[in-house]
Amino acid sequence: MKATQEELTRWDRETVWHAFTQMAEYEPLLIERAHGCTLVDLDGREYLDGVSNLWCNIHGHAHPRLNQAIRGQLDKVAHVTSLGLSNPTTVMLAKRLTELAPPGLQHVFFASDGSSAVEVALKMAFQYWRQCPEPRPGKTKYLAFIEAYHGDTLGSVSVGGVARFHDMFRSLLFEVIRLPTPDGYRLPPEVTPATACRYYLDQLQHALRLHHEDLAAVVIEPLIQCAAGMITHPVGYLRGVRELTRRYDVLLIVDEVATGFGRTGKLFACEHEGAAPDLMCLGKGLTGGYLPMAATLATDEIWQAFLGSYAAGRTFYHGHTFTGNPLGAAVALATLDVFDEEQTLANLPPKIERLTEHLARIAGHPHVGDVRQRGLMAGIELVRNRQTQEPYAWAEKRGYRVCDYARTEGVWLRPLGNVVVIMPPLAITLNELDRICTAVERGIVQATAD
Repeated sequence: MKATQEELTRWDRETVWHAFTQMAEYEPLLIERAHGCTLVDLDGREYLDGVSNLWCNIHGHAHPRLNQAIRGQLDKVAHVTSLGLSNPTTVMLAKRLTELAPPGLQHVFFASDGSSAVEVALKMAFQYWRQCPEPRPGKTKYLAFIEAYHGDTLGSVSVGGVARFHDMFRSLLFEVIRLPTPDGYRLPPEVTPATACRYYLDQLQHALRLHHEDLAAVVIEPLIQCAAGMITHPVGYLRGVRELTRRYDVLLIVDEVATGFGRTGKLFACEHEGAAPDLMCLGKGLTGGYLPMAATLATDEIWQAFLGSYAAGRTFYHGHTFTGNPLGAAVALATLDVFDEEQTLANLPPKIERLTEHLARIAGHPHVGDVRQRGLMAGIELVRNRQTQEPYAWAEKRGYRVCDYARTEGVWLRPLGNVVVIMPPLAITLNELDRICTAVERGIVQATAD
């Protein structure tokens, strides 16, 4: 089947239903190929990938090492079910992940995407409390945060808190104990940046004191709530969460789907505060942004609670057709190899510092309310009134206007409402980072001129 460019554009607008996109207003941009940190459309126009194709590309596009890993596996076997079978490549990936993960995470359950990885963690926590050495079947609830985002399946939406995404489905969701986002920008009047961490941890401790007998787990995005608008938590908050969940005997589920694999400057965001969770969810960058694959890592204590005879009914009855797919596992292993071969993490500090310099300058714009950064993840919040923090109306699409302008300068970005997101591949060069930030800065001037 062959098609003209005009036909492809029309079919993309009328046949493909795009995610998080109002199709009545959608304007197609078809990317035909890519190289390094650059996307190339059907007309040959090039765009720097300023958001890693939705936060997943790590080492750049068409990386020869990653391409070869998929080709090599394809010549062996493309798929092997995990229901009663296995594959050497998948086994090797599981072992490698346990060697790199925070201490205690010794077992790996593979899934197909980040939402599924969170679903797995929620169900594991729920079942654990029924099968652990001292069962507590009353621990059935979860504690999560306002504006959290953990995916779009019903369980992950239940522990999510982005109202604009999820209010439509509220009647389908299970009840969650919810705390305010530990936001360092819009602080309560009596709270200062110096007291914010203690303030938010006191809220958590109060909730745990009241509800720990009912709580299976606390679910959190470590250090930064990405889809909420790149909201950064106070330094020390994650460490405090880990200490409190241990004290009150509540499991900790850490969602590293967006933050994992170097985004924050370390392989996993948990490492910054030495917070080893009971369950950790991975996705996005696991395969370097090449193929859909995710994983939930669990401690041995959780694993042991599921062991027993077939008749005992302790099995974890959950799975996906493509769980542990060898093609995904092969490129994931290669992604981890490239971290070592190209010294990806060791090369990040100058890039992080350059991004910090740009953000400091951009922060001076009169309609920039806040700039937030963790490693190579950044959000620039646009506001109508800087003094009062009054936001622009969502419908004005100020963030989109910035991104539309950046596209004219050969930079592709996607905002979160009034927050302009910068999250390039870790392979980005300093010159490319300069181009992205300059385009964003000019876009902000353009988008806030009226």
